[in-house]
Amino acid sequence: MRATLRQSMAWIHGWLGLIAGWILFAMFLTGTASYFRPEITQWMQPEFRSVPVGAPRAAQTAAAYMQRVGADDVQWFVYLPDARTSATRIYEQRNPASKVPAVAAEIVLDPATGQPLRARATQGGEHFYRFHFQLQLPYPWGRWLAGLCAMFMLGAIISGVITHKRMFADFFTMRWNKGQRSWLDAHNVSAVLALPYHAMITYTGLITLVAMYMPWPVMANYAKPLDFGAVAFGIPADRVATGKPAPLVDIGPLVAKAEARFGAPATRLVVRNPNNSAATVTVYRHPSASLNARGPSVTYSGSDGRVLEASGGSGPAIATAGVMLGLHVAQFAGTALRWTYFALGLTGAAMVGTGLLLWTAKRRKPGAVPFFGLVLVERLNIAVVAGLPPAMAAYLLANRLIPAEAVGRADLEVSAMFWTWGVLAVLQLARPARRAWAEGFAIGAAAFAAIPVVNAVTTTRGLPGSLYDGDTLFAAFDLAMVAVAALLAIGAWRAGRTVKAPVVRRVREMAHG
Repeated sequence: MRATLRQSMAWIHGWLGLIAGWILFAMFLTGTASYFRPEITQWMQPEFRSVPVGAPRAAQTAAAYMQRVGADDVQWFVYLPDARTSATRIYEQRNPASKVPAVAAEIVLDPATGQPLRARATQGGEHFYRFHFQLQLPYPWGRWLAGLCAMFMLGAIISGVITHKRMFADFFTMRWNKGQRSWLDAHNVSAVLALPYHAMITYTGLITLVAMYMPWPVMANYAKPLDFGAVAFGIPADRVATGKPAPLVDIGPLVAKAEARFGAPATRLVVRNPNNSAATVTVYRHPSASLNARGPSVTYSGSDGRVLEASGGSGPAIATAGVMLGLHVAQFAGTALRWTYFALGLTGAAMVGTGLLLWTAKRRKPGAVPFFGLVLVERLNIAVVAGLPPAMAAYLLANRLIPAEAVGRADLEVSAMFWTWGVLAVLQLARPARRAWAEGFAIGAAAFAAIPVVNAVTTTRGLPGSLYDGDTLFAAFDLAMVAVAALLAIGAWRAGRTVKAPVVRRVREMAHG
């Protein structure tokens, strides 16, 4: 019998979702957390307290410090503080001939004074952000795998739309405690509720790395990738050091001029060949100023402060790519819109998770011995859907429990996440599936509930104190952890319930006569 278009699309939808589903769930969950990566980083470095300082002053104090510790560096990459970050962060490219030892891989300064801030080493929210498109795999394999899964996701979205017969009705239909029917309703509601977001976030995620996935046009037209970057993204021309020393001008006024030129704050600056006659200072506009994440930049001479070049006049294709990137990372979004993105991201994780559960629910026959493929998928579902949340909580707990002075503690925090995830994935194999679901969610609930407690015990910025002091970020973070714990506790309760079989009543006909 010949399959209809809808039947073919349903088959494609199911298998695309299954093959990539576990990776997509992890990408959605960690990507959703990444909408608050600056806040996560601040929470994971409780020694810092945010003090509002303008970008020009932060740039000036950063340059003064780097003149003391890296005057002969090749480049300084200076990330300036803003409303969501509390410190100036600097990465230096050392001069190979320099005899002065490097200070640290990342230099963190008080933006007001330019003094180093002593705090625990951590990857902070950057870990979740990097994992969601690199999957903790070496470059470029993680990005390739994430891109392949995103293509599968886009195919699943298109085939799912074609498969749906009652798109509008599914938005309002949710039947509880009906087995397979309930999982289908949950999948449909989570998919239809945020369908424009799901399509947008998947497509823009692909577009942001399209030059890596399809490098042939660039290779055919440019001898070096950097040449393409200079044309497409306004990367300033590389100026070779002349060997003639020249004092570096005050950087603060240059940043102030750049902000006046942009009509918006500056986000970072790059100083090349400091204290050389060929020195340059490039200032970049903050991405919050526009939907286009690739904003303009202006390059000044580091020796006399004159404008050398300015970018920002990109063509429609590059401007569109910048808008796609802006839509994906949402750096333009204010607090309310960022929380909206967060909620929509959770619906994406729910959509993928319920789709995986629906696959097993469709194939489970009452009283029949489950086949190997069904058992494998069910156990992978438990390992990922119930195992990843407590692993993410372990990463945050490790930040507080590993001694602040420990060597390599940033990598130890990441290892704590993956070891927890791996151990839970193995241990659940020894438990019946229903119990494994309930226990996995219960462990996650306990882990997230423990975060505010451990924070209060190990720091001076626990929930009671932060509420009293008006420490908004720390109070909101701890309350968010409590909310996540409550959601996982509800999941554990529902997964552990014993569903009673329906009672079938026989209706006896009364004989008359």
